[in-house]
Amino acid sequence: MPGLDFLQKELDDLKKQGLYQPLRTLGSAQAASCVVNGKKVVNLSSNNYLGLANHPKMKKAMIEATEKWGAGTASVRPIIGTMEIHTQLEKKLAEFKHMEASLVFVAGIAANRGVIQALLSSKVKGEDEKFVVISDELNHASIIDGVRLSKAQRKVYKHKDMNELEKVLKESQGAPRIMIITDGVFSMDGDIAPLPDIARLAKQYGAFTMVDDAHGEGVLGKNGRGTVDHFGLQGKWDIDMGTLSKAMGSLGGYIAGSQNLRDYLIQSARPFLFTTAHPPGVAAACIAAMEIVEEETWRHEKLWSNSKLFKTELQKMGFNTGRSETPITPIIIGDEVKTEQFSQKLFDEGVFGLRIVFPMVAKGAARVRTIVTAGHTEEELRFALDKIKKVGKELGII
Repeated sequence: MPGLDFLQKELDDLKKQGLYQPLRTLGSAQAASCVVNGKKVVNLSSNNYLGLANHPKMKKAMIEATEKWGAGTASVRPIIGTMEIHTQLEKKLAEFKHMEASLVFVAGIAANRGVIQALLSSKVKGEDEKFVVISDELNHASIIDGVRLSKAQRKVYKHKDMNELEKVLKESQGAPRIMIITDGVFSMDGDIAPLPDIARLAKQYGAFTMVDDAHGEGVLGKNGRGTVDHFGLQGKWDIDMGTLSKAMGSLGGYIAGSQNLRDYLIQSARPFLFTTAHPPGVAAACIAAMEIVEEETWRHEKLWSNSKLFKTELQKMGFNTGRSETPITPIIIGDEVKTEQFSQKLFDEGVFGLRIVFPMVAKGAARVRTIVTAGHTEEELRFALDKIKKVGKELGII
């Protein structure tokens, strides 16, 4: 029997197309400069926006909580996995986001999958097939997965096209539930969703709203409160999904919204119901992260000054940085093979810039995605820029 013999052919095809992605090994702490596959490089591929992943206060909080509460919870939260430190974290998150309540999931992808499926399910047989979920065409894969898990009617509008969104909303009138979901910051292009327009249309047509703010968390809004805060939409936006795995430097995803939303998800969100709770040390580190963000406001300011410097210099060199408005700055090349060469040559020169190819972006839209953080020094950024310019000229990209 052939069994899994087909895997070799699939892998060979990926390599021929320049789409094969090997894992890289980090040989040091996550930082602006670190060791990747045994080589010291300037790191332009981390989501460690505020440079918190190796912060002494977070490490201390994790160690102390581990000594007090143990290494793990050994249970899902609905049974006996919820510790006091988990409820402390959720209260802190709700305060940080200026929302009534929050609920933590093991990861952002679990939060998206769980919330979308739960809110678009019904105990009345067949009713959920009348629900409608409306999604931006460039939303994150975890949103797409969550939508696929539901039985709701699925509708997609062109990226940030509010005229098309309104058209879809008009077509959906009469549905018992209508959900609009969007990324806050789109992770491949670094542009920002027009949340005020979406909120206005949702109110006009009786829909409820959800934002995946994984890349807005710690980046936009006062002290990094996210995209909803950036637009001043507290009280006008229904569901705010954030992450603790990127700017907050630890692990997890969460939902902030009403108390009713939290209570309902505890009863119905499958990734919450059937996943062991975070180790207490992780919860403690996340609490410390939010305290640092509020105390060390210079980190947010440094993130944006570094981002402005880097983006401006890339554009001066003639690189295509697309529609980026945030520290996510793609260097769009197009050809998958040339993108692979560009990324590899950069690494050889001491700069780690990850190539992004299909299926993460459309074929022909390959790019090296760069992310600048608050942890980068100007010297590190200038070094990286010099190498990017050198390799770009060698490959005829600029």
